[in-house]
Amino acid sequence: MKIAIGCDHGGYLLKQDILIWLEENDIDFEDVGCYSTDSVDYPIYAERVARLVAGGECDRGIVICTTGIGVSMAANKVGGIRCALCTDSLQAEMTRRHNNANMLAMGAGMIGKNMAERIVEVFLSTEFEGGRHERRVGLLDAIEG
Repeated sequence: MKIAIGCDHGGYLLKQDILIWLEENDIDFEDVGCYSTDSVDYPIYAERVARLVAGGECDRGIVICTTGIGVSMAANKVGGIRCALCTDSLQAEMTRRHNNANMLAMGAGMIGKNMAERIVEVFLSTEFEGGRHERRVGLLDAIEG
């Protein structure tokens, strides 16, 4: 599994923690930035991650800003992306099981390092249930802007 990951300046420090966690767990990733706490525009980085996932170069994506709201909105503008903003591990589990989310958004100002690591762990290890949820995910994917 290969993960695309990106953030804005507000998510930079938490992204660094997640990169360490990914390395410790031997998970391949592509870091698209940003690379410091200098102010940047979050849509640029969320779109980069979303394009890698939508294009099939990466299996899942993780985006981080201060609240997680902006990056999730930006990512969801890309066709084929189902990005879920999660603040706990149950949300991460359920969005994978029922929504087949292919991207995770988190807010660095909303959750700490330990919770973020647990959310990522659950998001990456939980499989989509399919079944009755398959139809609903198909309906989500059919919505056009």
